[in-house]
Amino acid sequence: MPQSTGTIITVAPTGAEHAKPDVPNLPVTLAELVSTAQDCERVGAAMIHVHIRGEDTRPTLDLGRLKDTVAALREQTNLIVQLSTGGAVTDPEADRLRVLDALPDSASCTMGTVNFGDDVFLNRWEFIVELHQRMLERGIVPEYEIFDLGQLSTLRRLLDKHGLPAGGHVHVDLVMGVPGGMPGDAETLVAAMRLVPDGATFSATGVGRATLPVMLASLSAGGHLRVGMEDTITYARGERVKDNAQLVARAAGLARIAQRPPLAAGQVRELLGVKGEKGLADVAV
Repeated sequence: MPQSTGTIITVAPTGAEHAKPDVPNLPVTLAELVSTAQDCERVGAAMIHVHIRGEDTRPTLDLGRLKDTVAALREQTNLIVQLSTGGAVTDPEADRLRVLDALPDSASCTMGTVNFGDDVFLNRWEFIVELHQRMLERGIVPEYEIFDLGQLSTLRRLLDKHGLPAGGHVHVDLVMGVPGGMPGDAETLVAAMRLVPDGATFSATGVGRATLPVMLASLSAGGHLRVGMEDTITYARGERVKDNAQLVARAAGLARIAQRPPLAAGQVRELLGVKGEKGLADVAV
């Protein structure tokens, strides 16, 4: 597995699980999302993993809103824009595939079905293959999301049968601590590393109380980080998260302590094979 002298920090600011009335500081409007992205970029994020909400603040995969979101983030930040193709657990496959028509820099591609709390997050093999192929056709770099160890075997099967992704580099995100998925601890992360394809890089996401253990384990193992209010709304015991930038700043500080400081968006584009050297904000006059 290639070792990096820096750390990719991805922020996942919203997700599809938390309700705005329960989490008033959750960014759900386009203006809130752009402001959050700018704040997170300033303190060390290079990529943003995006779920969007409708006028009613509920999750949506509306293509027009997705296109507007991608355009606004490119215009006003240098972040790599990654759209979720997971949506909410109730979203149909056709809507999830249509996300790619918004032409983000990157998109998630989950490698299997997993129990997700009381729900089921369904990802059939045929759907996974279709996502992989459509991303390849559009030049969208996938991030392969792994919720359980067996899904790394599915990733190997996918690459063996259908070839490398757009950009030519394999990047994995280990999503750890979801009730029904793999636990968020160092032992499981080490087990996962043994199954990550040769030459691939990985990020790790700790959900809820797994946030800090997974972050520290990933840094110590040469991995990268995803943080954000999609994955936790608690900063410390008894303390709610103030905003996403607070979580990114903590991740950036720990990355510097590990002597693997946050990578800039341009460096991450090169590492992951994301097309284009600059975001639109780099060339604005």
